Amino acid sequence: MKNYRISLDNSALLQGRWDWSRLIVFHIIAMLLLISWLWQPTRALWDQLDIRIFHLLNAPLANHNTWAYFWAFGSMRLADMAVGLIMLGFLIKGNWLFAKDQVRTALFAFLSVLFLLLVIRIGLFSPLVKAMHWQHDGPSLVLDGAVRLGELFPDWDRFSHIKDNSNNSFPGDHASVLLLWAMFLYPFTKPWQRVLICLLTAIFLLPRLVAGAHWGTDIFIGGVFLSLIAFSWGFYTPFAACSVRWLERLFAPVFRFLQKIPGLNRISLIAGH
Repeated sequence: MKNYRISLDNSALLQGRWDWSRLIVFHIIAMLLLISWLWQPTRALWDQLDIRIFHLLNAPLANHNTWAYFWAFGSMRLADMAVGLIMLGFLIKGNWLFAKDQVRTALFAFLSVLFLLLVIRIGLFSPLVKAMHWQHDGPSLVLDGAVRLGELFPDWDRFSHIKDNSNNSFPGDHASVLLLWAMFLYPFTKPWQRVLICLLTAIFLLPRLVAGAHWGTDIFIGGVFLSLIAFSWGFYTPFAACSVRWLERLFAPVFRFLQKIPGLNRISLIAGH
């Protein structure tokens, strides 16, 4: 098998230094997006887009069984778990996006910046959202005629909760994680792999929109804002590089133990090669 070796250490991401130009550019983009949502003339355009997106995606649920079944499954907690496994697979499958001896570094890098995203979301952005009264209900709780998947499939909803409504829909937390994942993988992919990742990201984002748990701007504004801020602070500062070194030292004894177990020592993440 041909080894497509990609060195994280020599990439633009885990550089272990401050990249002020990219850090500033990412923050400018994030702030312009947020301002476009807050400024009344452009907010009206975003609001119109929100309503059109919801009706376009949600209305067919009432008359198309296949459409309803597909998105009901996609809105279940079980589907979220499946999405998480797919995301993990892209990170730890050796000799695909990353060489076998790079998957552990890739996983640690993503997890460290995912943790940073959660800190920014919970510690900084949530208090700001509350103070500025930006929080709102999802469209299924606001707009007349909304089709609720939980009502169409009550047995499914009891088995594994269907996410078809939200009293705190801004920002899109699910979206911010998916977008961060896609942004992290993008520099290490070939053109066809980039298309695949973008396609999967779009598909994974859609259930919340179709079901009415989130407005489009919860994703396009809130989710993108958070992912841009976390990505830039994670990878255009020494944060990710330092975190990876710390995690590698912390988990070194665990991996040395796992490498002694037959079968497990063949997994790239554990073997380290």
